[in-house]
Amino acid sequence: MNPYAKYLGDRDPLSVIAATAQELTRLTGGMSAGAVNREPAPGKWSVRQVICHLADTEMTFAFRLRQALAEPHHVIQPFDQDRWAERYGAYDLPSALELFTVVRRWNILLLSSVTPQDFERPVSHPERGAMTFRTLVETMAGHDLNHLGQIKPLP
Repeated sequence: MNPYAKYLGDRDPLSVIAATAQELTRLTGGMSAGAVNREPAPGKWSVRQVICHLADTEMTFAFRLRQALAEPHHVIQPFDQDRWAERYGAYDLPSALELFTVVRRWNILLLSSVTPQDFERPVSHPERGAMTFRTLVETMAGHDLNHLGQIKPLP
């Protein structure tokens, strides 16, 4: 159900979600343009591309969270991240980080209003099957941790 559960472990997903934007800013703050745009291996995203992906994904999660709360038994629409990444050449790191941060702040405000009953709302994903709203939030947090692990200051 949550392909990112191994990254989250027993951490509180809401705490992870609340800390990610600041951690991204900290990790990328001292990076040179070369380091930001360097692909670590063929076919692997650069730091800039990872942040672009996080910005795209945050917009996607914003929609998914709201739809899951508004519709009974919401079916999540998957997307092809590699096809979306084909356009990342158009985006710079500061813009991607700013978008991520603003939308994340908006999502945190929404999540602060979620009730215990909301966390148990059923949703489904065509590729991952039945889950709950809680699983969707845990997926966000695990996804954050996965990509934070890919962003390391280069010497």
